[in-house]
Amino acid sequence: METQNTTTPTDDIKAINEKIHKESAFVDLLTMEINKQIIGQKHMIERLLIGLIGQGHVLLEGVPGLAKTLAINTLSKAIDGSFSRIQFTPDLLPADVIGTMIYNMQKNEFAVKKGPIFANFVLADEINRAPAKVQSALLEAMQERQVTIGDTTHKLHNPFLVLATQNPIEQEGTYTLPEAQVDRFMLKVIIDYPELDDEKLIIKQNLQKVPTDIQPVVSHKDILNAIDVVKEVYMDEKIFQYIIDIIGATRYPEKYKLAELKPLISFGSSPRGSINLATAAKAYAFVKRRGYVLPEDIRAVCHDVLRHRIGLSYEAEATNVKVEEIIKQVLNVVEVP
Repeated sequence: METQNTTTPTDDIKAINEKIHKESAFVDLLTMEINKQIIGQKHMIERLLIGLIGQGHVLLEGVPGLAKTLAINTLSKAIDGSFSRIQFTPDLLPADVIGTMIYNMQKNEFAVKKGPIFANFVLADEINRAPAKVQSALLEAMQERQVTIGDTTHKLHNPFLVLATQNPIEQEGTYTLPEAQVDRFMLKVIIDYPELDDEKLIIKQNLQKVPTDIQPVVSHKDILNAIDVVKEVYMDEKIFQYIIDIIGATRYPEKYKLAELKPLISFGSSPRGSINLATAAKAYAFVKRRGYVLPEDIRAVCHDVLRHRIGLSYEAEATNVKVEEIIKQVLNVVEVP
């Protein structure tokens, strides 16, 4: 006689929650180590972790001097990962990013010289300063997680996170990223000035005689394990429907009692947006050391996931309507489960 399975969905969720709580213990340790070097900027650090364990990439927009380079460099040290920085300029070539074949005269053969894309953490500084060919080479590598040099395909490092930055105050000599390419980024994070109290601490820290030493506190194995475990975070059918309704409202606002938004939106979020919203919400729940996704998690990551996936019409630009306002209206109207 077969024994019946007596576990209920509630028991399963409880087991997942306990597992996630245990597996995510390193998050607090990692955050504490990063905070030795980075003061404030909690939102940016949290989004870097979401991108890392959600296997997405982050597009960061903010004025110079807001610790963007320092943040990803500190993260790489705390995980004992390799770090590279690519300063994008108008004369950059795709080979400067992915690598090329170099002729060895002594051996009379070509050898592969790998580019800076071969690192765990890659900072693509001012990505909008490079021409389209270079942008495409980087974004293709991000998507495929491999590059082809000569006849050979090379896998990129794992874990792998690209943080690309854009400077919003200078547009001269820049090449705007096309919408289809911006869509490759899981998150677009707007970074603002630190609080004045935090800035006082930043000044004091920079005037110290002994620089802050960041120690590796998390292994690659922990991160790779987290990438697998985050997929187990429980997401209810109602949460899936909530995501679909939010994405649907950006495409067909008139169907969600948002007819006033229709003339303001030229195109809504792509299917990649709905996938990334679900993935980012799971990663956010993991960072918060929880094994299930709440509607609040969707709302917490929604602006960062969707702000680069909604196209504004000429009418919206003429009336100075911002994407943030559209996302806010969608979240206010779409029914929360």
